[in-house]
Amino acid sequence: MASRVDPYSLRLFVATAKAGSIARAAAKVHIAASALSRRIADLEHALGASLFIRSSRGIALTEAGQVAFRRGVQIDDELQTLAREVQAQGGQVCGTLRIFANISSIVGFLPERLHRFCSDYPLVDIALQERMTDEVIRACLDGRADIGVGVARKVPNGVESWHFAADPLMVVLPPGHELASRRALRYSEVLAFPLVTALSGGAVDQLLRERAAALRMQIRNVVAVSSFDASCRMVEAGLGIAILPYSAASAYAGSRRFLRLALDEPWAKHELRLYAPKNHPRPRALAALIAALRA
Repeated sequence: MASRVDPYSLRLFVATAKAGSIARAAAKVHIAASALSRRIADLEHALGASLFIRSSRGIALTEAGQVAFRRGVQIDDELQTLAREVQAQGGQVCGTLRIFANISSIVGFLPERLHRFCSDYPLVDIALQERMTDEVIRACLDGRADIGVGVARKVPNGVESWHFAADPLMVVLPPGHELASRRALRYSEVLAFPLVTALSGGAVDQLLRERAAALRMQIRNVVAVSSFDASCRMVEAGLGIAILPYSAASAYAGSRRFLRLALDEPWAKHELRLYAPKNHPRPRALAALIAALRA
């Protein structure tokens, strides 16, 4: 019986169970709904049990279907891992690469570089997730990410690191602000005004608080938001000024409604780095991606 279980039909069954609808699953996996329905029927025949309860309201897993779904997810993951390992030993550059990256790199640098990479290597799929830098490094260390991008950090054993991009910190303020005529600002001057802070606990937030403490000054936090674009909206409304990486200041505050001034501090240079597990030899696709992102 097991020899009659087709891995592709199993994958379609898992996709259908996740989607909760044959029509939605068919659209997602780019197959006709009638063909998907036949595949599931073939799988039910091979297993000797009904996997779905079908009704006018949709579909639901039977008890046998619940067992098949749990094991099907595991089997499909194992098959994908097998495919990646085999492909890595072959001549083609292909497979799926998992990238964890912080918001600055996603907003400012990764899209164009990934587009060029995908154009050069069309058989490679990219699975990108946004994470804070500490989580990026942890994911590389424990194998949840193939490669990461984040703010420069001291890396633990088991993780390698390379320069990715310079992303200096900028002061963002509305044109009518009393500091608007300056070319650059010291941090002590910025701290004299209310600040809009973003991503509490993130790399930039931690750095700004540490440097304020070193100056024996306090951040006058007028509002805290969860994203760089939200901080720009607050600045635009006149609630305060903000300190953002160049990438975010360019993406979200690039219009005439904002001024971007250099933060004249040696620690404001703010480097982004690539991180990857220290595994050798690396799959061809991962080695190619590291080379492309370092270029």
